[in-house]
Amino acid sequence: MSHFPVSSSNLSAPHLALFVQSQYNVANSVTCHLIKSGVNDTYQVTTSAGKYIFRVYSLNWRTVTDISEELRLLLLLKEGGIPVSWPLADKQGHFIQTLNAPEGERYGVLFSFAEGEKLLHYDDEVHVKAGMVMARMHQLTQSVPLNRVTYTAQNLLVEPLESLKKFLPADTPEMAFMATAQAHLLQVLQEADPAAIRQGVVHMDIWFDNMNIRPDQEITLFDFDFCGNGWQCLDVAYYILQLHSLIRDMPECQAKVDRFLEGYTAITPLSTEEQRLIPALGVCMYFFYLGVQCDRYHNWSNSFLNETYLKRFINMLVKRYYELYLQNASLVNP
Repeated sequence: MSHFPVSSSNLSAPHLALFVQSQYNVANSVTCHLIKSGVNDTYQVTTSAGKYIFRVYSLNWRTVTDISEELRLLLLLKEGGIPVSWPLADKQGHFIQTLNAPEGERYGVLFSFAEGEKLLHYDDEVHVKAGMVMARMHQLTQSVPLNRVTYTAQNLLVEPLESLKKFLPADTPEMAFMATAQAHLLQVLQEADPAAIRQGVVHMDIWFDNMNIRPDQEITLFDFDFCGNGWQCLDVAYYILQLHSLIRDMPECQAKVDRFLEGYTAITPLSTEEQRLIPALGVCMYFFYLGVQCDRYHNWSNSFLNETYLKRFINMLVKRYYELYLQNASLVNP
Protein backbone atom coordinates (compact mmCIF):
# COMPACT_ATOMS: atom_id res chain seq x y z
CA MET A 1 0.00 0.00 0.00
CA SER A 2 1.46 3.35 -1.02
CA HIS A 3 1.53 6.27 1.42
CA PHE A 4 -0.19 9.54 0.60
CA PRO A 5 2.40 12.35 0.24
CA VAL A 6 2.77 14.73 3.20
CA SER A 7 4.14 18.26 3.49
CA SER A 8 5.33 17.99 7.10
CA SER A 9 5.59 15.42 9.86
CA ASN A 10 6.76 14.84 13.42
CA LEU A 11 9.38 12.13 13.67
CA SER A 12 8.79 9.40 16.24
CA ALA A 13 10.53 10.27 19.50
CA PRO A 14 11.18 6.63 20.52
CA HIS A 15 12.77 5.95 17.13
CA LEU A 16 14.89 9.09 17.40
CA ALA A 17 16.12 7.79 20.75
CA LEU A 18 17.27 4.59 19.05
CA PHE A 19 18.85 6.63 16.26
CA VAL A 20 20.81 8.83 18.68
CA GLN A 21 21.97 5.81 20.66
CA SER A 22 23.26 4.11 17.51
CA GLN A 23 24.91 7.17 15.95
CA TYR A 24 26.45 9.00 18.92
CA ASN A 25 28.77 8.18 21.78
CA VAL A 26 26.14 8.63 24.46
CA ALA A 27 25.39 6.64 27.57
CA ASN A 28 22.81 3.86 27.62
CA SER A 29 19.14 4.09 28.57
CA VAL A 30 18.37 6.75 25.96
CA THR A 31 14.90 8.28 25.94
CA CYS A 32 13.54 11.07 23.80
CA HIS A 33 10.48 13.32 23.82
CA LEU A 34 9.24 16.20 21.70
CA ILE A 35 9.62 19.58 23.40
CA LYS A 36 8.33 21.85 20.66
CA SER A 37 7.11 21.53 17.10
CA GLY A 38 7.28 24.77 15.19
CA VAL A 39 9.68 26.42 12.80
CA ASN A 40 11.81 23.35 13.54
CA ASP A 41 11.14 20.35 15.78
CA THR A 42 13.00 20.19 19.08
CA TYR A 43 13.45 16.99 21.09
CA GLN A 44 15.00 16.42 24.50
CA VAL A 45 17.25 13.38 24.63
CA THR A 46 17.90 11.96 28.10
CA THR A 47 20.55 9.37 28.91
CA SER A 48 21.87 7.89 32.13
CA ALA A 49 24.71 10.44 31.95
CA GLY A 50 22.84 13.61 31.03
CA LYS A 51 20.58 15.49 28.65
CA TYR A 52 20.89 16.72 25.07
CA ILE A 53 18.79 18.54 22.50
CA PHE A 54 18.12 17.10 19.06
CA ARG A 55 16.81 19.54 16.48
CA VAL A 56 15.13 18.37 13.28
CA TYR A 57 15.04 21.15 10.70
CA SER A 58 11.87 21.51 8.65
CA LEU A 59 11.94 20.42 5.02
CA ASN A 60 13.70 22.97 2.79
CA TRP A 61 13.94 25.46 5.66
CA ARG A 62 17.75 25.50 5.79
CA THR A 63 20.35 24.19 3.37
CA VAL A 64 23.28 22.04 4.46
CA THR A 65 25.48 25.11 4.02
CA ASP A 66 23.17 27.20 6.21
CA ILE A 67 23.30 24.61 8.97
CA SER A 68 27.05 24.05 8.63
CA GLU A 69 27.66 27.77 9.04
CA GLU A 70 25.37 27.93 12.06
CA LEU A 71 27.34 25.10 13.66
CA ARG A 72 30.68 26.68 12.72
CA LEU A 73 29.55 29.83 14.48
CA LEU A 74 28.51 27.94 17.60
CA LEU A 75 31.87 26.19 17.83
CA LEU A 76 33.62 29.54 17.35
CA LEU A 77 31.56 31.05 20.16
CA LYS A 78 32.19 28.08 22.44
CA GLU A 79 35.92 28.34 21.79
CA GLY A 80 35.70 32.05 22.55
CA GLY A 81 34.09 31.47 25.93
CA ILE A 82 30.55 32.54 25.01
CA PRO A 83 27.96 30.43 26.89
CA VAL A 84 26.06 28.65 24.12
CA SER A 85 24.53 25.27 23.41
CA TRP A 86 26.97 23.74 20.92
CA PRO A 87 26.73 20.92 18.34
CA LEU A 88 28.01 17.42 19.06
CA ALA A 89 29.59 15.15 16.45
CA ASP A 90 28.52 11.56 15.90
CA LYS A 91 30.79 8.51 16.00
CA GLN A 92 32.10 9.32 12.50
CA GLY A 93 32.78 12.96 13.35
CA HIS A 94 29.74 14.29 11.47
CA PHE A 95 27.55 17.03 12.91
CA ILE A 96 24.61 16.93 10.48
CA GLN A 97 22.34 13.91 10.10
CA THR A 98 20.14 13.31 7.06
CA LEU A 99 16.77 11.86 8.02
CA ASN A 100 14.47 10.28 5.43
CA ALA A 101 11.17 11.77 6.62
CA PRO A 102 7.85 11.14 4.81
CA GLU A 103 7.95 14.60 3.22
CA GLY A 104 11.58 14.29 2.10
CA GLU A 105 15.08 14.62 3.50
CA ARG A 106 15.30 16.60 6.73
CA TYR A 107 18.43 17.43 8.68
CA GLY A 108 19.10 16.79 12.34
CA VAL A 109 21.73 18.01 14.80
CA LEU A 110 22.49 16.97 18.38
CA PHE A 111 23.28 19.86 20.74
CA SER A 112 24.57 20.12 24.27
CA PHE A 113 21.87 20.81 26.85
CA ALA A 114 21.58 24.37 28.16
CA GLU A 115 21.24 24.02 31.91
CA GLY A 116 18.68 26.15 33.71
CA GLU A 117 15.21 27.23 32.69
CA LYS A 118 13.42 29.80 30.59
CA LEU A 119 12.11 32.67 32.70
CA LEU A 120 9.61 35.20 31.39
CA HIS A 121 10.68 37.71 34.03
CA TYR A 122 14.06 37.72 35.72
CA ASP A 123 16.26 39.82 37.99
CA ASP A 124 17.96 42.99 36.82
CA GLU A 125 21.32 41.30 37.23
CA VAL A 126 20.38 38.79 34.54
CA HIS A 127 19.59 41.65 32.16
CA VAL A 128 23.08 42.99 32.84
CA LYS A 129 24.59 39.58 32.10
CA ALA A 130 22.50 39.20 28.95
CA GLY A 131 23.88 42.50 27.72
CA MET A 132 27.44 41.45 28.52
CA VAL A 133 27.10 38.08 26.78
CA MET A 134 25.59 39.69 23.69
CA ALA A 135 28.35 42.30 23.57
CA ARG A 136 31.07 39.67 23.94
CA MET A 137 29.47 37.69 21.13
CA HIS A 138 29.44 40.79 18.94
CA GLN A 139 33.07 41.57 19.77
CA LEU A 140 34.14 38.06 18.85
CA THR A 141 32.22 38.01 15.57
CA GLN A 142 32.52 41.58 14.34
CA SER A 143 33.48 41.50 10.66
CA VAL A 144 33.36 37.67 10.71
CA PRO A 145 31.46 36.59 7.57
CA LEU A 146 28.99 33.72 7.54
CA ASN A 147 27.99 31.99 4.34
CA ARG A 148 24.38 32.65 5.25
CA VAL A 149 21.76 35.35 4.81
CA THR A 150 22.73 39.01 5.12
CA TYR A 151 19.96 41.05 6.71
CA THR A 152 19.09 44.14 4.70
CA ALA A 153 16.11 46.41 4.15
CA GLN A 154 14.96 43.98 1.47
CA ASN A 155 14.46 40.97 3.75
CA LEU A 156 13.65 42.98 6.88
CA LEU A 157 10.97 45.23 5.39
CA VAL A 158 10.17 44.67 1.71
CA GLU A 159 9.72 40.90 1.52
CA PRO A 160 7.76 40.63 4.81
CA LEU A 161 5.18 43.16 3.65
CA GLU A 162 4.72 41.21 0.42
CA SER A 163 4.13 38.06 2.48
CA LEU A 164 1.67 39.89 4.72
CA LYS A 165 -0.40 40.95 1.70
CA LYS A 166 -1.41 37.32 1.19
CA PHE A 167 -3.22 37.28 4.54
CA LEU A 168 -4.35 40.86 5.20
CA PRO A 169 -6.57 42.78 2.74
CA ALA A 170 -5.04 45.89 1.21
CA ASP A 171 -8.00 48.08 2.19
CA THR A 172 -7.64 47.51 5.95
CA PRO A 173 -6.34 50.29 8.23
CA GLU A 174 -3.69 47.89 9.49
CA MET A 175 -2.25 47.32 6.03
CA ALA A 176 -2.31 51.05 5.36
CA PHE A 177 -0.34 51.59 8.55
CA MET A 178 2.19 48.90 7.64
CA ALA A 179 2.76 50.49 4.23
CA THR A 180 3.26 53.93 5.78
CA ALA A 181 5.59 52.57 8.45
CA GLN A 182 7.56 50.62 5.86
CA ALA A 183 8.13 53.73 3.74
CA HIS A 184 9.39 55.64 6.76
CA LEU A 185 11.66 52.84 7.95
CA LEU A 186 13.13 52.34 4.49
CA GLN A 187 14.05 56.02 4.48
CA VAL A 188 15.62 55.74 7.94
CA LEU A 189 17.77 52.80 6.87
CA GLN A 190 18.70 54.50 3.60
CA GLU A 191 19.97 57.56 5.49
CA ALA A 192 21.96 55.55 8.06
CA ASP A 193 25.73 55.92 8.17
CA PRO A 194 27.13 52.38 7.70
CA ALA A 195 30.61 53.53 8.70
CA ALA A 196 29.30 54.16 12.22
CA ILE A 197 27.49 50.81 12.53
CA ARG A 198 29.24 47.56 13.41
CA GLN A 199 28.75 44.82 10.86
CA GLY A 200 29.14 41.17 11.76
CA VAL A 201 27.27 38.13 13.00
CA VAL A 202 23.76 38.61 14.36
CA HIS A 203 21.67 36.09 16.29
CA MET A 204 18.35 37.84 15.51
CA ASP A 205 16.37 36.08 18.25
CA ILE A 206 17.91 36.70 21.68
CA TRP A 207 15.14 36.93 24.25
CA PHE A 208 13.82 34.90 27.17
CA ASP A 209 12.66 32.02 24.95
CA ASN A 210 16.18 31.38 23.63
CA MET A 211 18.24 31.49 26.79
CA ASN A 212 18.23 29.34 29.88
CA ILE A 213 18.99 30.82 33.27
CA ARG A 214 20.62 28.76 36.02
CA PRO A 215 19.93 29.27 39.74
CA ASP A 216 23.24 31.14 39.99
CA GLN A 217 21.84 33.52 37.30
CA GLU A 218 24.33 32.47 34.64
CA ILE A 219 22.78 32.29 31.18
CA THR A 220 23.25 30.08 28.12
CA LEU A 221 22.18 31.15 24.63
CA PHE A 222 20.72 28.73 22.10
CA ASP A 223 18.68 28.53 18.89
CA PHE A 224 20.88 30.32 16.35
CA ASP A 225 18.53 29.23 13.54
CA PHE A 226 18.15 32.82 12.26
CA CYS A 227 21.81 33.79 12.58
CA GLY A 228 23.37 35.65 9.70
CA ASN A 229 25.24 38.79 8.74
CA GLY A 230 24.07 42.31 9.46
CA TRP A 231 24.21 45.34 11.68
CA GLN A 232 24.95 43.93 15.12
CA CYS A 233 22.72 46.48 16.81
CA LEU A 234 19.80 44.49 15.38
CA ASP A 235 20.28 42.10 18.32
CA VAL A 236 20.19 45.01 20.76
CA ALA A 237 17.06 46.34 19.09
CA TYR A 238 15.31 42.98 19.32
CA TYR A 239 16.10 42.47 23.01
CA ILE A 240 14.78 45.94 23.85
CA LEU A 241 11.73 45.38 21.67
CA GLN A 242 10.88 42.22 23.59
CA LEU A 243 11.16 44.06 26.90
CA HIS A 244 8.64 46.63 25.68
CA SER A 245 6.39 43.80 24.50
CA LEU A 246 6.49 42.00 27.85
CA ILE A 247 6.52 44.95 30.28
CA ARG A 248 3.86 47.60 29.73
CA ASP A 249 4.76 49.73 32.75
CA MET A 250 7.14 52.22 31.13
CA PRO A 251 9.31 53.11 34.15
CA GLU A 252 9.77 49.42 34.96
CA CYS A 253 10.52 48.59 31.33
CA GLN A 254 13.03 51.42 30.97
CA ALA A 255 14.79 50.26 34.13
CA LYS A 256 15.25 46.79 32.58
CA VAL A 257 16.44 48.33 29.31
CA ASP A 258 18.95 50.46 31.19
CA ARG A 259 20.36 47.46 33.04
CA PHE A 260 20.69 45.48 29.81
CA LEU A 261 22.48 48.40 28.14
CA GLU A 262 24.64 48.83 31.24
CA GLY A 263 25.90 45.29 30.71
CA TYR A 264 26.31 45.69 26.97
CA THR A 265 28.21 48.98 27.06
CA ALA A 266 30.45 47.71 29.86
CA ILE A 267 31.95 45.43 27.18
CA THR A 268 31.66 47.47 24.00
CA PRO A 269 30.17 50.89 23.23
CA LEU A 270 27.17 51.67 21.09
CA SER A 271 27.88 54.43 18.60
CA THR A 272 25.62 57.47 18.48
CA GLU A 273 24.34 56.25 15.12
CA GLU A 274 23.55 52.79 16.51
CA GLN A 275 21.68 54.35 19.42
CA ARG A 276 19.68 56.48 17.00
CA LEU A 277 18.74 53.49 14.85
CA ILE A 278 17.88 50.94 17.54
CA PRO A 279 14.21 51.93 18.03
CA ALA A 280 13.57 51.90 14.27
CA LEU A 281 15.38 48.58 13.92
CA GLY A 282 13.09 47.16 16.59
CA VAL A 283 10.08 47.93 14.40
CA CYS A 284 11.95 46.36 11.46
CA MET A 285 12.25 43.19 13.53
CA TYR A 286 8.48 43.13 13.98
CA PHE A 287 8.12 43.31 10.21
CA PHE A 288 10.63 40.51 9.75
CA TYR A 289 9.00 38.05 12.11
CA LEU A 290 5.52 38.79 10.81
CA GLY A 291 6.95 37.80 7.44
CA VAL A 292 8.31 34.56 8.89
CA GLN A 293 4.90 33.74 10.36
CA CYS A 294 3.24 34.32 6.99
CA ASP A 295 5.88 32.38 5.05
CA ARG A 296 5.57 29.36 7.36
CA TYR A 297 1.77 29.19 7.36
CA HIS A 298 1.59 25.72 5.79
CA ASN A 299 3.56 23.93 8.50
CA TRP A 300 3.66 26.13 11.57
CA SER A 301 1.58 29.28 11.99
CA ASN A 302 -1.76 28.03 10.61
CA SER A 303 -2.89 27.21 14.14
CA PHE A 304 -2.96 30.90 15.09
CA LEU A 305 -2.36 33.15 12.07
CA ASN A 306 -5.49 34.69 10.58
CA GLU A 307 -6.81 38.17 9.81
CA THR A 308 -7.96 38.78 13.38
CA TYR A 309 -4.60 37.72 14.81
CA LEU A 310 -2.70 39.95 12.38
CA LYS A 311 -4.83 42.99 13.15
CA ARG A 312 -4.33 42.51 16.89
CA PHE A 313 -0.59 41.94 16.45
CA ILE A 314 -0.19 45.06 14.33
CA ASN A 315 -2.33 47.32 16.53
CA MET A 316 -1.17 46.09 19.93
CA LEU A 317 2.51 45.49 19.19
CA VAL A 318 3.83 46.95 15.95
CA LYS A 319 1.83 50.18 15.92
CA ARG A 320 2.29 50.76 19.63
CA TYR A 321 6.06 50.43 19.41
CA TYR A 322 6.23 52.45 16.20
CA GLU A 323 4.31 55.32 17.79
CA LEU A 324 6.45 55.10 20.90
CA TYR A 325 9.54 55.30 18.69
CA LEU A 326 8.21 58.37 16.86
CA GLN A 327 7.24 60.11 20.08
CA ASN A 328 10.45 59.35 21.92
CA ALA A 329 13.58 58.83 19.87
CA SER A 330 15.59 58.33 23.08
CA LEU A 331 14.34 54.83 23.89
CA VAL A 332 18.00 53.93 24.23
CA ASN A 333 19.86 55.64 27.06
CA PRO A 334 23.16 53.81 27.62
